[in-house]
Amino acid sequence: MSVFTLQYARALADVVIADKLDTNEVDRQLAEFQATFSDSKELREVFANPSIDLGSKLKVLDVIAPRIGMMKQVRNFLAVLLQNDRIHAFDSVAAEYGNQINLRLHISQAEITSVRELTAEEKSKMEAKAASLTGVTIRPLYKQDPSLLGGVVLRIGDTIYDGSVRGRLEELREKLLAN
Repeated sequence: MSVFTLQYARALADVVIADKLDTNEVDRQLAEFQATFSDSKELREVFANPSIDLGSKLKVLDVIAPRIGMMKQVRNFLAVLLQNDRIHAFDSVAAEYGNQINLRLHISQAEITSVRELTAEEKSKMEAKAASLTGVTIRPLYKQDPSLLGGVVLRIGDTIYDGSVRGRLEELREKLLAN
């Protein structure tokens, strides 16, 4: 990660916190812009072309912003990236922004992997367990992996809690091989 990526991400996080913006809505808007930007070769070319003046690039941004339902703070953030020729780094800045917001709001990303789709009650229990393990609010990301055979694997940061049948079988195999 470059120094400027962290600077821009922190600046956006500062604005979101100071203006008490809905972080889920900011995340949605950034994701929609990211999808639009990556799906449109023409848009990337316009934004990257140094022969196109900033005013024209901002006009293009102002056409996109209402379609996404972009808040003025998010629009202005993207305008700053354009002004400083940093729009090419949007993906890394947006990812680091997510890390900065999570740090400031004491939120940990929790990846919860199970064999099947969990019920609402099971999800609630898993989220409560993850929160009790970390002592912070968690933002769950649910995945499915049929190779687990049963149970759940919980990943929070670099820590993995493996309660899967596959994990238990691996432990048993290692114990048997050690003897």
